[in-house]
Amino acid sequence: MANWNDPNMAASGFGAGTRATDQAVDAGLRSYMLSVYNYMGSGVLLTGIVAMLAFQSGFTQSMIGSPLMWVVMLAPLAFVLVLSFGINKLSTPAAQAIFWVYAAVMGLSMSTIFLAFTQTSIAQTFFATAAAFLGLSLYGYTTKKDLSGFGTFLIMGVVGLLVAMLLNAFVFKSGPMGMAISVIGVLIFAGLTAYDTQKIKSMYFYVRGTDFVGKSVVMGALTLYLDFVNMFTFLLNLLGSRE
Repeated sequence: MANWNDPNMAASGFGAGTRATDQAVDAGLRSYMLSVYNYMGSGVLLTGIVAMLAFQSGFTQSMIGSPLMWVVMLAPLAFVLVLSFGINKLSTPAAQAIFWVYAAVMGLSMSTIFLAFTQTSIAQTFFATAAAFLGLSLYGYTTKKDLSGFGTFLIMGVVGLLVAMLLNAFVFKSGPMGMAISVIGVLIFAGLTAYDTQKIKSMYFYVRGTDFVGKSVVMGALTLYLDFVNMFTFLLNLLGSRE
């Protein structure tokens, strides 16, 4: 009869093979998530650098009130749509290139915050957002709780938020409503940070070992990038000191 307490049995056979497989999967997952965070963080850094350079060079001031401003403001949306709906047709290098161009163009668009807020408040809000993002993303990565049930609620919240922003911009033009929108926006994108992190983690188990891994990394980075930038923007509207 086999002795299940025999150390020789424990160190070999099916159990050892299973542990080795699990370790390989865990290592692959860590590498995958690290790539996502590296792309996302690099994208945020590139956006910040471009925004600062555009402001310091006078480009931001020169485009205010010109047709170029609308091009710069709407161009990031076009890149997001291309990546979101065309990712299956794009090669991995093409998807990566579009992501970097998107991050740079987003920097031009976001350079206008330097006209509205002090640089000190922008820096303080950025670090506050980074700390919150790290905590929320870590929660999404480590929690055993299934967050998928919050997905539909959060996405509906984003749609409602967009409608409220448009109404306030063109109809109500209310300061208190704008503050309320910012508070709700921070909460929604805080929730999305945790939800999206868990979703990206789960996606690894579907794409590992396929040619889609590289593109999945880019899409994961784009998703977290959008969560970070939106949370930062709404938080800046709440906490930022205006010029």
